[in-house]
Amino acid sequence: MFDTGLRRRLDRPLSAVAARLDVPLLTPDRLTMAGLLLGLGSAAAAAGQLWVLALLLWWLSRACDGLDGPLARRRTRHARDLGSATLSGREGSHAGGFLDITADFVVYGATVTGVAVGVRAGSGQSWLPFLFVLLAYYVNGTAFLAFSSIAERTGRRIDDGRSLSFLGGLAEGGETIVVHSVWLLFPGSAATVAVVWAVVVALSATQRIVAGYRALR
Repeated sequence: MFDTGLRRRLDRPLSAVAARLDVPLLTPDRLTMAGLLLGLGSAAAAAGQLWVLALLLWWLSRACDGLDGPLARRRTRHARDLGSATLSGREGSHAGGFLDITADFVVYGATVTGVAVGVRAGSGQSWLPFLFVLLAYYVNGTAFLAFSSIAERTGRRIDDGRSLSFLGGLAEGGETIVVHSVWLLFPGSAATVAVVWAVVVALSATQRIVAGYRALR
């Protein structure tokens, strides 16, 4: 819904922060791994009903996820300006993009599971809505990953600066960050939020399936 516009607005601030973080010790892949570990920490904290800690770790995780791309693009531009024939890490291959999307899927699934465990233990809420969210994530992820692979092979790639060809939808990264934050801010209503979110993600998956099929015909 608002992910594309949010990415445009955050592009300059994130690039500025990436410039400050551009030191030899810190690489885009290390930022990605930091985001993964922080995300898993958030899931564990949520399972233990440490909601404030889980929220903080979630935000830090998504901050790392938002900065690894700008840092990688900065390194790539710098290497090209120097005329370097060899680029290391993410700057020279698709490995970083692969690592990034894989880490995102792990973090999303883990945090949903962590919240489900936490609210079940803390207030007896049903875990079924969270199961539906995971199912919707699975279908949604399958649709856009399959489209990205086939679009790449058939020359129909969507280039928006990211490693994969992303089909837009109702539920994207920005919306996911907001909803997961709401769960952690209001755990007493998490199951209800999960029902609504599962429907939104399912609609997004349907939208991507239809749009992808039409684009590849």
